[in-house]
Amino acid sequence: MLAFGLLFPLGMVLGIIKSRWHVPVQVLSTLIALLGYALGHMHGGRKFVSSNVHAKFANTVYFFLVAQIVLGVYLKLHLEKGIHRRIRPVVRILHSVNGKALPVVSWTQMIFGGITALGFCQDDHLGQCLAHFIMGSAFIAYGILLTILLLVGQLWLRRTGRSQEFFDSVVISAWGCVNTFTEHRWGTAWVRNDWQHTTMGIVWWCAGLAGVWLSKGRDGAPKRNFIPGFVILVTGWAMSAHPQTMPISAMTHKIFGYTLMSMGFTRIIEISFVLKDKTGVSEDGTELNSFQYVPVFLLYASGFLFMGATEEQMALVAEIGIDHVAYILILYSLAFVLFLFVNILIYVYDRSANAATFAKPTANGRARANERVEEEGRLRDAGEFELEGLMSDDEDEEHATRRKLLRNDVAEDDAVLGSPSTLGRNSDRVA
Repeated sequence: MLAFGLLFPLGMVLGIIKSRWHVPVQVLSTLIALLGYALGHMHGGRKFVSSNVHAKFANTVYFFLVAQIVLGVYLKLHLEKGIHRRIRPVVRILHSVNGKALPVVSWTQMIFGGITALGFCQDDHLGQCLAHFIMGSAFIAYGILLTILLLVGQLWLRRTGRSQEFFDSVVISAWGCVNTFTEHRWGTAWVRNDWQHTTMGIVWWCAGLAGVWLSKGRDGAPKRNFIPGFVILVTGWAMSAHPQTMPISAMTHKIFGYTLMSMGFTRIIEISFVLKDKTGVSEDGTELNSFQYVPVFLLYASGFLFMGATEEQMALVAEIGIDHVAYILILYSLAFVLFLFVNILIYVYDRSANAATFAKPTANGRARANERVEEEGRLRDAGEFELEGLMSDDEDEEHATRRKLLRNDVAEDDAVLGSPSTLGRNSDRVA
C-alpha cells in the first residue's frame, strides 16, 4: 500500500508537473514494490488458494509497472536522432497514459487483497460483491473527478463549451442502461431486489437524457441544472429502504442512503443557490465557497459505505460485536483520509502548474523585510524632494550634511541585516 497506494500516485503528479523529484520518487516506489513482491512469495505464514484473484491480478499490476519502467528509462536516455525522432512522441504518450492508469490498477489490486485476506466473495456471494465494490468505487471515482474539477478544472470546463451536468448526465444515462439489463438474471424468478435495481436503472437513463437536454440554454450556451443531484438523491432514498436480512446491514444501508440523499440535496443547493447557475464563484476559477466541498466529500463517504456493506462483511462485523455506529464512523474516517490525500495531490499539482496565480509569500500578513526597507526609502526620498525648495542656503547645507549621515547609517544597517554574522564588523567599530 505504501508503494502503490501513496508513492506511485505522488510520483504520477510529480511527472505531470515535470518535477525533478519524479524519478527519485518512482525509483523508491519501484524498490518498495519489488520488496513487497518478494516478501509476498517468501513468507512462511498464512497460505492462500493459488487461484485467488489477488494472485492472478498481480501479474497485470506488475506488467503495468515493468512497462512504465521500460518506457521511463527509454525517455531518460534522450534518444532523439534517426528513427527515435518518430518513436519518442509515441513512447511519451504511452508513458503518460500508463502512469495515470497505474493508480486505478493499484486500487483494484488493493481491493482484491482485502477480499482474498478475508476469504470473501466466493461462490454465491460473487455477484453481490461485484455490485458493491464496483458501484462503491464508482462513487469514489466520481468524487475524485468532482474534486479535480472543483479545484483546478473550472477553466477547462469553460473551454469545452459544456456544463458539468452535461458530462454527469451522459455517464448517468450510460450507467442506467447497463443496470436496466444486467440487474436481473434472465430465466430466473423476479425478486424484490431485482425490481428495485432494474427500476433504478430505468430512472437513471431517463433522468440522464433529461439532464443532457437541460445542459444547454435557449441560446445554446452551457447551462447548469439539477438533474444529476436529483438522481443521486432519489438513488439514496431507494437505498435507504433496501431490504436486508441483518439489523446491522439494514442500518448501514440506511446511513448509506441518507449520505447519498445529503449529497444530492447539497449539490442542488450548491448549483441553484451558492453558484446561482454559474460555473464557479470567480471568473478565473481560483475562488471557492467552503460549501462546495460538502457534496464532494459525501461522495467519498457514500462509496466507502457501500463497499463496506456486503453480506459477508456485515456478518463478520456482527460476529465481532461492533455496532453499526462504530462501523460507520470507521468508514467515514477512511473517506476523510482519501479525501485528504486527493486534496494534497491536487495541491502539489496546482502549486506548480498555476504558480503565477499565487501571490508573493508574506509572513503573518506583513511584507518581507527587504520590501519594507525599500518602501521606507522611497517615502523618505519623496519627502526630501518636496522640502528642498522650501529651505534657505544655510538650512540646505545643514540638511545636506544630515542627509549624508542618515544615508550612511541606513547603508550600515542594511549591511548588518544582509550579513549572516556581524561580530567582526561590530568589533571594528568598537576599536
